[in-house]
Amino acid sequence: MTGSALPRTGLPRDLHPLAWWSWAIGLATAASLTTNPLLLLLLMGSATVVVVARRSGHPFGRSFRLYAALAAATVVLRVVFRILFGGQEVGNVLLDLPEVPLPDWAAGIRLLGPITSEALLAGLYDGLRLAAIILCVGAANALANPKRLLASVPPALYEIGTALVVAVTIFPQLADSARRVRAAQALRGGTTTGVGRLRRFLVPVLEDALERSLALAAGMDTRGYGRSGGAATRERWLTGGLLLLALTGICVGTYAWLDPTAPRVLALPMLGAGVGVAVLGLVSAGRRVQRTRYRPDPWRAAELSTLAVGLVVAVLGWYVGHAQVVVAYPQVDVVPYLSPLALAVGVLGTLPAVATPVPASALAHREVTA
Repeated sequence: MTGSALPRTGLPRDLHPLAWWSWAIGLATAASLTTNPLLLLLLMGSATVVVVARRSGHPFGRSFRLYAALAAATVVLRVVFRILFGGQEVGNVLLDLPEVPLPDWAAGIRLLGPITSEALLAGLYDGLRLAAIILCVGAANALANPKRLLASVPPALYEIGTALVVAVTIFPQLADSARRVRAAQALRGGTTTGVGRLRRFLVPVLEDALERSLALAAGMDTRGYGRSGGAATRERWLTGGLLLLALTGICVGTYAWLDPTAPRVLALPMLGAGVGVAVLGLVSAGRRVQRTRYRPDPWRAAELSTLAVGLVVAVLGWYVGHAQVVVAYPQVDVVPYLSPLALAVGVLGTLPAVATPVPASALAHREVTA
């Protein structure tokens, strides 16, 4: 590749997985702080644009469609639940369904009844918020390499990191398994419709995903991932004591911060002390885990800018949710609108699409398919 053909963002390389997750968490945080459908659609559009522009050629890069389907199903189910259990008599009645009588032990629950436009819009807004969060998590899964993410977890958190990585990569594994099983069944022929095809499709997909998970666990165990070194009893007691003190301080500080009647000295000061002790405990625990890293992922300008975008979007979303309540939480009987700041929250999330390098695996995949 010549110098003139290189992208403006630099040489092709995969971005640090924690940078992608930080960006996605920032977008998900902003989505959780609003029910404005326009802002939620902007956030979902930002995540989709970045995934289309910067997803890699690895199998997990094709899992975004599953998350998009899950997000769409979430919106539909939320509206359906509003119809089944959210019958309201106040408002603009669109459909007057008969109410199903329920026994006395189910008091407070209504089944069917009049369906108002306000109830449908409220279900739509809530569903869009959940869909935006799901789509942001799907964007992180489609952009961040799960194996490199596991290698980037601090040594003290290797057990938690392993569980989290396995949990968030189940959809990418299912997507890759579904693609390979579909291709194999297309070559073999046979039943193509009905329950028979569904049974022949689901069982191999689930079995293949389970086998790959077991193979990953066996490979990690063979390589000694997370193996503890020789630590004295005193060091183990010190680490356990620090983590216990940190947990106590964080719990007391969080309770005092949420309870306005508690002394203020037990709020942020105790919370900060608990976090500080937690850092010391994690450093002490990390010394017991012996592992090496081959070619660790660097933190460069692209990673820092992606992290900054996620942080700025989260902070601006929090500010809009507290300072512009009418914009962030519009009533269902008025037309929602966006302020300039809310519009900036929705648009800023697309910056990694142009401020990050093209993944090297994506270029290799294009060359192979060309």
